[in-house]
Amino acid sequence: MEERILEVNNLWTSFFTHVGEVKALRGVSFHVDKGEALGIVGESGSGKSVTSLSIMDLLVDTGKVVKGEIYFKGKDLTTFSERRMQGVRGNEIAMIFQDPMTSLNPVYTIGNQIEEAILKHRKMSKADAKKLAVRMLDLVGIPSPEDRLNQYPHEFSGGMRQRAMIAMSLSCEPDLLIADEPTTALDVTIQAQILELLKELKDKMNTSIILITHDLGVVVDVCSRIVVMYGGMVMEEGTTDEIFYEPRHPYTLGLLKSIPKHTTKEEKERLVPIPGTPPDLLKPPAGCPFAPRCNYSMKICKDEMPPFARFSESHRSRCWLLHKEAPVVEEINGSVAREELVYEEQ
Repeated sequence: MEERILEVNNLWTSFFTHVGEVKALRGVSFHVDKGEALGIVGESGSGKSVTSLSIMDLLVDTGKVVKGEIYFKGKDLTTFSERRMQGVRGNEIAMIFQDPMTSLNPVYTIGNQIEEAILKHRKMSKADAKKLAVRMLDLVGIPSPEDRLNQYPHEFSGGMRQRAMIAMSLSCEPDLLIADEPTTALDVTIQAQILELLKELKDKMNTSIILITHDLGVVVDVCSRIVVMYGGMVMEEGTTDEIFYEPRHPYTLGLLKSIPKHTTKEEKERLVPIPGTPPDLLKPPAGCPFAPRCNYSMKICKDEMPPFARFSESHRSRCWLLHKEAPVVEEINGSVAREELVYEEQ
């Protein structure tokens, strides 16, 4: 059995605002194994980034983990004090944020910032920290790392800044790296380079990765498993092949249909957008949060949350179409023997 590095169990996170409680996460559960890359996908507002900030205990003042457990290497991070979490952040769990320009301090050199991260968590001299910083910049493919160390963030391109952030994140050899939309602000060529870099680092350093993105096309080459989130909940979870070739939730199917495909002039294909908007989590729906936007929605979908149906050890989905009395929708449940499905307790 694989060594489990992270296990999130029934996580509920809310933001207590002047207009009421925003229930951003509602019973999120998933796990990450040692050396594995897990993709978390979903559109803006689905709860992806809140999940990562809950793990790192970096929620804003109004945010709070209401209930649930976050087990990292067997210890529940929700019980840690701020001081104890400071020993975990940047050391055992590192995070790459969406926009490297706002994550890097503009008044300090790149070298200063990487060395500070190293000296905070590792017992070594300043000279050794500088050597390690050079080595990390070289590892992430930044040319002339000794010279680049003395430059400021504004002297780096967007792709180079993201590489510097990755170098900083990996400088203490974390067990888990959380990459929150690391390629969003970059052009397509640089995106591909950053994703290739993450893949190489995972293989070289055996670092576990959580890759958060709204683009299913981004996770396909890097991740072995995918969690699909919507409305603060996990809708479907499975291996990359299961999600791409055997989607069992209409939302997953919608995300797949909205990925641009390589087509010739003769075989033009329109992108199919998902109509509507995400739910208001100030007043979360009683039933499936995707029901108002779903082409196959039934009355029960709006009234009651479906349980998870399990297809294999790795693949599960929550959708009423999987129930044995539901109508057959070829794309979702056409090939499923529904009488044999195992349902998880809610």
